[in-house]
Amino acid sequence: MGSITVKNVGKAYKQYPRKLSKVIEWFFPFLGKRHTLKWVLKDISFDIKPGEAVGIVGINGAGKSTLLKMITGTSQPTTGSIEMQGRVAALLELGMGFHPEFTGRENAYMSGQLLGITKQEMDRLLPSIEEFAEIGDYIDMPVRVFSSGMQVRLAFSVATAIRPDILIVDEALSVGDVYFQHKSLERIKVYCKQGTTLLFVSHDTSAVMAICNTAILLEDGGIIKIGEPKMVMDYYNAKLSPAEGLNIKQIQDSSGETQTISGSGEASIRSIVLKNSKNENIQIVGVGEIVTLCISLSVSFDIDGLAVGYMIKDRLGQVAFGETSVDKGIDLGPKRKNDTATLNFTMPMNLGVGHYSISTALARTGTHQNGNYEWRDRCLTFQVQNSNREKFIGGSWLQSKLEAFND
Repeated sequence: MGSITVKNVGKAYKQYPRKLSKVIEWFFPFLGKRHTLKWVLKDISFDIKPGEAVGIVGINGAGKSTLLKMITGTSQPTTGSIEMQGRVAALLELGMGFHPEFTGRENAYMSGQLLGITKQEMDRLLPSIEEFAEIGDYIDMPVRVFSSGMQVRLAFSVATAIRPDILIVDEALSVGDVYFQHKSLERIKVYCKQGTTLLFVSHDTSAVMAICNTAILLEDGGIIKIGEPKMVMDYYNAKLSPAEGLNIKQIQDSSGETQTISGSGEASIRSIVLKNSKNENIQIVGVGEIVTLCISLSVSFDIDGLAVGYMIKDRLGQVAFGETSVDKGIDLGPKRKNDTATLNFTMPMNLGVGHYSISTALARTGTHQNGNYEWRDRCLTFQVQNSNREKFIGGSWLQSKLEAFND
């Protein structure tokens, strides 16, 4: 079983005003330091227990890759300590140290040796590695002729040929085809269920929420949020908005779930309800039932544009459906202070059985990243039940028709 302990870790790089300053410092240290320190990570602490799956998110430059390099030992921390227990397999960047002139098979053997796998074990494992990578005859061709996706296929297949105690995956899986991404994520899920400790860095918020127990949000080299993935992802999405005067707050609703509210406050939701065909407020919906989502809003300042949107999310926080007034061809135009409006979105609830939440967005245009007046997660929850439809599985009801013929 694997575990990772990161305690008060910081990483700084030396910056010199000019090249000569570095030479002077090297050969004449008694003259004093000629550099300043540029801190890219500072005071990072967290524990990952055996069997846990932790996702690390943040914008480019937040320090994610630097942190992973220190955890895997390819870079040393300036301050603090990192302790790991268990066999580690890491997939940090494209290529994984492959030699471009060697064949895929030869590189597989070399990568296996770096992971502590003997040649005899690799002889036994190679057929399953080839089968999982699905690169065909390219396995015996030089890696320099591989596409980026083929390199990732082979690297991931070798790194996970034997279930590791600790699996560390950076953005490498974002390269290549969607089919192999899904295949890789399924293997990661299986390994996590079997006890592998996972450290996963990705911009794919859906993948983080589907796989991880905990999420860590990095910003400017520090941890600004750590906790349940839905809560952290909601906060991360809110931080992506460039709105001036942006306020972000997180509160607990009556069910104990964390609700994230962000925006400039120039417009806000007054009420949101789900109604059936009898105009009754409901919280339980039948599969395929026609419902109306009623969103009422008010405007606090003069604004030059307004778009209203919503997203329906499943219990894992993954988006099942979403749309905006812009998508529907409705122009709400500019609004003045104290204006109010109500929008009714009517739809058949063709979702699978389960619990869902609705998030709303009021923005200048069709995305909250362009003038976020208010983004509100989990502002309404409801349940979908199947009482009068044929049995089905999955997250959507497609209302299929079947015709069968005897040949």
